[in-house]
Amino acid sequence: MNDPYETTETQLERLLGRALNSFDLPDATVERLESALAHASSLHSSHHSAALHRATYRHAYLLSDGSSLVLWELVHNTGRGGAEQHELYTEESEARLAASRLPAGFPGFAGPDAGPSLDPGADPGADLDADLELLASLMATPPAPLPRTYVPDNSADHARRVLRRAENADRPGEETARLLRAAFAHHITQVFGRQYRVEGRDAGFTLYEHAFLLLDGTETSLWEVEHTATPDGRHMCEVYGAEHTAREAMELRARVR
Repeated sequence: MNDPYETTETQLERLLGRALNSFDLPDATVERLESALAHASSLHSSHHSAALHRATYRHAYLLSDGSSLVLWELVHNTGRGGAEQHELYTEESEARLAASRLPAGFPGFAGPDAGPSLDPGADPGADLDADLELLASLMATPPAPLPRTYVPDNSADHARRVLRRAENADRPGEETARLLRAAFAHHITQVFGRQYRVEGRDAGFTLYEHAFLLLDGTETSLWEVEHTATPDGRHMCEVYGAEHTAREAMELRARVR
């Protein structure tokens, strides 16, 4: 999905030009996209059956004001003769709802030609219950989180400093350091903060996500744990390449007695 030789302007023209519903996008969204500096596209989900091929793609854009914007593209082969069609949405929930309306192939939804069950022992309300359950799950989908606001501010040096202050032996190595030399914007989020009793005294734990936008438009993160669960109570920093690894490390430190 990412062509290194395609400019963001060209990618957007192609994306908007092929979408059947591009005219439904809010004018404010289209205007913001005019200032896009970089982009990254990735496959978010896919479903394939004998009758339907469907995929959802996530297109992320860095704008000139330092903010970011995401478009969700639904691609399916429900056109005449199985032709591929494209739709664009500003929210993941909207793309999922559009996917649920596609004929014959979305799990939990019967096709337009489906008749009553031929199984004499089948519960006539089972299909309806399944549909209602799926609809309820769609309606209960939480709204997409607000997009990150990346800040171009010596981001490669920021990544180097985060890695340098890490004291854990299993911190990300040279491969990660080399990758982050291509970072040109970053965003810091405090994900967790709490006090624990460790060895009879209070110890603080804080988890930060350092998200980086790279020159090729991809995103990557470092997960930094700051805590005082040390023998002398001093402040210590640990850095990990994945959130679950960072949380496991905090849990292990908090359990020390």
